[in-house]
Amino acid sequence: MLAFGMIRYVALLRAANVGGTGKLPMNELKAMCVDAGFDHIETYIASGNVVFGSKASAAKVKSEIEARLLAYAGKPVGIFVRTASEMQAVLNGNPFPGKPANFTVAIFLDDPPPPDALDHAVGKADEEMRLGSREIYVHYGAGMGRSKLKIPAATHGTARNMNTIAKLVGMALEI
Repeated sequence: MLAFGMIRYVALLRAANVGGTGKLPMNELKAMCVDAGFDHIETYIASGNVVFGSKASAAKVKSEIEARLLAYAGKPVGIFVRTASEMQAVLNGNPFPGKPANFTVAIFLDDPPPPDALDHAVGKADEEMRLGSREIYVHYGAGMGRSKLKIPAATHGTARNMNTIAKLVGMALEI
């Protein structure tokens, strides 16, 4: 059980491949969260997803993890922090619910995407795109690996498919 006043967070690393020498081991990420004083820490798959509790604000949580990642990697590593309810809203807000979850992603951003963000996308083929509150949703008709789509507003974001988002929501809400 989480302590009173504890908020359940999901943190998504932009690149789990930090430092240029291989992937960031999830046990290292978990140790960073322990060091930051977070509670009930769980990682999910080796792509930089961690769920935990903290009494700190989202901004403080983000800065705590960023500082530890900088010390570990020797360079800044992008991280996106959402509360459990914000992650649930991303999942519920999927504008492509009838499409395969593994071909549909939310690209997480720090700030709301500009209203004209999708107008600047290039290389579009069969992809469908929609703006979210601090996300850009994309359904890749032929799969992400074949896509040539580039969305300038998403350059500094990180994408997770709907299956991963659903799993993270489940983990964040189970305590």
